[in-house]
Amino acid sequence: MESDSPHRVEIPPNFEDAPIDDLVQLIADMLERLISHNDRIPLSPESLTRFHSRSAPSISVLDYLKRIVRFTNVEKSVLLITLFNIDQICARVPLFTLSSLTCHRFLITSITVASKGLCDAFCPNALYARVGGIPVTELNVLERAFLAMIEWRLMCTREILQEYYVNLVRTHSAGRYFLTGADSPSSSSDSEIDLDSGASSPTETPSQPSAVLLEHGTMHEFVTRPTIEQNMAFAALQQLQAQQEGMPHRP
Repeated sequence: MESDSPHRVEIPPNFEDAPIDDLVQLIADMLERLISHNDRIPLSPESLTRFHSRSAPSISVLDYLKRIVRFTNVEKSVLLITLFNIDQICARVPLFTLSSLTCHRFLITSITVASKGLCDAFCPNALYARVGGIPVTELNVLERAFLAMIEWRLMCTREILQEYYVNLVRTHSAGRYFLTGADSPSSSSDSEIDLDSGASSPTETPSQPSAVLLEHGTMHEFVTRPTIEQNMAFAALQQLQAQQEGMPHRP
């Protein structure tokens, strides 16, 4: 497909330069695919968290993100670090899944926490809560639960956020976006992750490269983290095992 096709959108190679509307589209596309997958997993009582709603909100993930961006002037790094936070929590709390019942509360909480940790200027919790459609007392509780789940590790490197950005472009469900300077959709960096298998490119080891978490300029230990794509594959395995366990035994 030609790069000047009206069906494809060229965006800058660095996430800092990308239009925020395109970044929202990319993130929402990934989250909606993840939610669609995880909603097929039976919900068990032990997997319930503070982030679970009684029913799925009527607003889509895309419209919810657009609302947050419109009223809170959220920064691009804060949006991308939400994906990193999903990976952090899924690694530390294996029972947690991002679904239609948890995604909206998770998003507004992650953005609230990350804005405070990364930005010089941010909104009060009362505004984040009003934009997110939850009481401020509930957001306060969610914020404490969220910080405990990520063990107060609020930072990650710019390189990690850039990896998320590149992979969002590469794995977009409609293949609509491409980076400036990319000759074709296959001209991706060696660090990208295969969506179907969860494995890295042939030049990398099968596991996702470790992330260096930073706090006040200090380098902490390397933490191996599963990617969102790997979480999807693991969720599929859990679903298959649950189905097999529910089948009658045959001698």
